[in-house]
Amino acid sequence: MKDASLDEAEALAAASDVAPAGISAGPGLWPLTAAAQRTLAGPATVTGIGLHSGVDVTLTLRPAAADSGIWIRRADVTDRDPMIPARWDHVVDTRLCTTLGNAAGVTVATVEHLMAALAGLGVDNAELVVDGPELPVMDGSSAAFVALVETAGTIAQGAPRHAVRLVDTVTVEDGESVASLRPAPRGLSIDATIDFDSAAIGRQHRVVSVTPDSFRRDLADARTFGFRHEVEGLRAMGLARGGSLDNAVVVDGDAILNPEGLRHDDEFVRHKALDVLGDLALAGHPVIGAYSGHRPSHRLNNLLLRALFAQPQAWRFEPALSTAGAGDAARHAGDRRRA
Repeated sequence: MKDASLDEAEALAAASDVAPAGISAGPGLWPLTAAAQRTLAGPATVTGIGLHSGVDVTLTLRPAAADSGIWIRRADVTDRDPMIPARWDHVVDTRLCTTLGNAAGVTVATVEHLMAALAGLGVDNAELVVDGPELPVMDGSSAAFVALVETAGTIAQGAPRHAVRLVDTVTVEDGESVASLRPAPRGLSIDATIDFDSAAIGRQHRVVSVTPDSFRRDLADARTFGFRHEVEGLRAMGLARGGSLDNAVVVDGDAILNPEGLRHDDEFVRHKALDVLGDLALAGHPVIGAYSGHRPSHRLNNLLLRALFAQPQAWRFEPALSTAGAGDAARHAGDRRRA
């Protein structure tokens, strides 16, 4: 991992000596208790197959300036605007995956697993450069993207991180699916429940309080999944050409076709929680609140964000305070010394 030129406190001290509204500026409290924005320490590249095209695509993560957020650049597009903001209001399709697009009609699909990795590891600003219409699916989880971010390394920037804090509950329904965001004292928690007729999946429930450690441990390696008859139908329509047992858990009736089996007994709901994190990352800033979803989907998650931002009384924009303890600070310092 690359050396961080500024630690969090130094970055914020360089950024400002004035506390934002709502933050007490007592001696030693500001800016040392506020979280700094983070970006990548350098570029990192990976190549993998596109889930639907079946064609190899190359993805490069690059650092970006403070307050720029996450942007995707289509390197293969030269006749139109190739830049797409990774934001909820640029979601143009939620069938099978989350697809982003811009006003020029340029799109990029399957963004949720990378967005989950960036959010889970606390990356606020980055440019994602891809040479095709979808991100590589890798093994169907976020594990390869976690490794990519760790290869690049991350650094604190000279600007405080801000968050979207829930102050009122927002709920949406879509058929048998329902999701809500409600106020919480700190951080983001995800409470996900799925219910399938197949005995291989059944009813599963998991609650995760999202931190870099819990993301790596509980969510990052959970793979996407589908049913054999659905995969065959998608291929008949020219989709899922890159799908295989190498990048998805495939269920046939009550059986799991992957010879290695599952990575976790509840891998299915873990992956749904991973998808939730990736979709909520499109809020543009960390969300402080408690998510609860019954039969969540990409469509449901985007409907929830649209409902949230349509109700300005339900949230407020505020500095995100650091929750890192002394042990975390010492571990990060050790990481830098070992780099």
